[in-house]
Amino acid sequence: MSPDAPIGVFDSGIGGLTVVRALLHRLPHERIVYVGDTARVPYGPKSPDTVRRYANEITHWLVEQGVKTIVVACNTATAHALPTLQRECPVPVLGVVAPGARAAVRAAQGGPIGVIGTVGTIDSGAYERAIHAIDPDITVLARACPLFVPLVEEGWLDHAVTRAVAHEYLDPLLADGIRALVLGCTHYPLLAPLLAELAGERVTLIDSADQTAAATAQILREHSLEAEARATPPRHRFVASDAPDRFLALGQRFLGTTLDHVDHVTFG
Repeated sequence: MSPDAPIGVFDSGIGGLTVVRALLHRLPHERIVYVGDTARVPYGPKSPDTVRRYANEITHWLVEQGVKTIVVACNTATAHALPTLQRECPVPVLGVVAPGARAAVRAAQGGPIGVIGTVGTIDSGAYERAIHAIDPDITVLARACPLFVPLVEEGWLDHAVTRAVAHEYLDPLLADGIRALVLGCTHYPLLAPLLAELAGERVTLIDSADQTAAATAQILREHSLEAEARATPPRHRFVASDAPDRFLALGQRFLGTTLDHVDHVTFG
């Protein structure tokens, strides 16, 4: 596999662009091919078998595009499909759960850890398993926050409604004395300023996107797949399985930079 090959990233929709943003910051010389499965979003309410099938289809397509590693930016797909993908894929595959879990255990220093995410991610128990694999004695308090995703996509990042919803979700976790809070959904980093304000200085927010970018950099180093500096900025490709125009409009908010084109590719 050539170091010049791109990194493949996929998510059930546009939220995984926060992972891409973190990758671009940490690995500015790398090319990225991103797939948002907008035709079948959300993955959370779907069965594990269905999520695994979707993840396999997209992973196979990314391998056909010649990627050198694949980042599963979707928490639900990571929870249900990552072991299968890692076993069957010819390139390294990593997800967003384990990096976030490791960072949370370091930050909490034995104290309770809060995890917020979609219903599918929380019901999967993936973060609890990953955290307890590191420290079986640590207390994990998980809370599904289904209203955060539509609020983020509406752009209500510091709206009075969002603030009230955040209090409803976070106050019970804060009352239990959490020391770290895992943002277990790729939409949630956009709410980080508000959540940090509500959580206070004693609680460390864990952005799985940043942790995943760091883990990706480590994998590239271990496999000697780091791209060399380029004379011109690398070109990235963005793909949506439905409504590429909406992806284009919303994507800039998540990516933090201008998107000028989104391809349409049908899966399944």
